[in-house]
Amino acid sequence: MKLEIWSDVICPWCGLGQHRLDLALEGFAHRDAVEVVHRSFQLDPAAPAAPQPVRAMLAAKYRMNDAQLAATFARIEGLAAADGLSPYIVGDNVVGNTRLAHELLALASERGREAAAWQRLYRAYFAERRSIFDVDALVALGEEVGLDPAEARAALADGRYVARVEADGREARALGASGVPFVVIDRRYAIAGAQPIDTLRRALEHAWQQAHGAG
Repeated sequence: MKLEIWSDVICPWCGLGQHRLDLALEGFAHRDAVEVVHRSFQLDPAAPAAPQPVRAMLAAKYRMNDAQLAATFARIEGLAAADGLSPYIVGDNVVGNTRLAHELLALASERGREAAAWQRLYRAYFAERRSIFDVDALVALGEEVGLDPAEARAALADGRYVARVEADGREARALGASGVPFVVIDRRYAIAGAQPIDTLRRALEHAWQQAHGAG
């Protein structure tokens, strides 16, 4: 069974959704038969390269006031903590263009380090407040998951994975995604948003039964 998940590494719902999916898979009887494929989806490809406070971005983009921002951050961080994902820093963070991060993730995928790289970037961003926006920071994170730093730096410099990242985004939209996280099972079942663990587990079981029979 093939499970594809489209995400952006600075999307708080994506980090939470990935954590919930991991937990759902842990409790899935046929976990060893599931192939998980991570795909890129930039929520804002035109975002500036220089990071800015997430509070300032949301206030400007969605006209949210301080009380609305505080409530939003508290809700997401509370949900994460309830599912065992802590620390999970949403409000006291920065946002920026994630193109380079997704290019590094594409390299990691080709080198067999896909899952480890996605997990490392989520943890670096949401738990450690480390930069994932500049070449030096990404090369260092890539090395932590086993990527060759010289190759990573060269890949980010020459843009060899730009087309792949853009193609992932187009494919998600063609499949009906308007945001992320967006999960597709066997190209037959789509799950939008950071759904609860039980919901994800039931979807996995349903897809398995449909493909292999109830028995």
